[in-house]
Amino acid sequence: SSRKDKKQKKPDSTYPLKNEIANGVILIITAFLIMYTFHCTWVTSEAYSSPSIVLSARGGDGSRIIFDDFREAYYWLRHNTPEDAKVMSWWDYGYQITAMANRTILVDNNTWNNTHISRVGQAMASTEEKAYEIMRELDVGYVLVIFGGLTGYSSDDINKFLWMVRIGGSTDRGKHIQEMDYYTPQGEFRVDREGSPTLLNCLMYKMCYYRFGAVYTEGGKPTGYDRVRNAEIGNKDFELDVLEEAYTTEHWLVRIYKVKDLENRGV
Repeated sequence: SSRKDKKQKKPDSTYPLKNEIANGVILIITAFLIMYTFHCTWVTSEAYSSPSIVLSARGGDGSRIIFDDFREAYYWLRHNTPEDAKVMSWWDYGYQITAMANRTILVDNNTWNNTHISRVGQAMASTEEKAYEIMRELDVGYVLVIFGGLTGYSSDDINKFLWMVRIGGSTDRGKHIQEMDYYTPQGEFRVDREGSPTLLNCLMYKMCYYRFGAVYTEGGKPTGYDRVRNAEIGNKDFELDVLEEAYTTEHWLVRIYKVKDLENRGV
């Protein structure tokens, strides 16, 4: 039995190697955790270091590109529209337009009247003819939309559009707005030639993509290639009937249209 005890108590000759391997694994995991912490800090600083109205991105050579289109658009509104002009946009931008452009808006972040927001959604989701009636009813002089198809900015109005459709169709006056009409028969939301005719001919689509069908956005891609939806738009060759383009910012992020007077329609 004493011999068995000696065999059992014999030290493991591989223990130092196992110990080194374990320590090495712990060091590697610790290093990865430290690197991950620094990475998270860097990502957060990139995302939140500048105000939301000034956007930035990295160029192919690593340089920083600044998109100051929001301030550019609000400056233009402030200095090139009548002081009593009423601007229609989706509610997200209401406070900014009021504070920076000093213009009256229809809806903002504090609008609790669902009927009022719904009316704006109906205008955006309707044909030009129907939208014109709503805009005249609301005494709208200018319409502002956010478009990211040129720069790849994904928080634009096309990506928010289905919410406009849903809210627009949520009241009695918006019963003609049916969400399924804006999808393909396969249930897809598409802006290319396979997209729903209702979508391709609504006011929001036309305001975002007006003249875009002639623009090259990426090498090797056709004109009118939307860099957010990764698709060539389906309705390129159209003119506006009830609106006229008033101003488009440098990177096409903000597009502003003037509502035509009745006698100027179709001109």
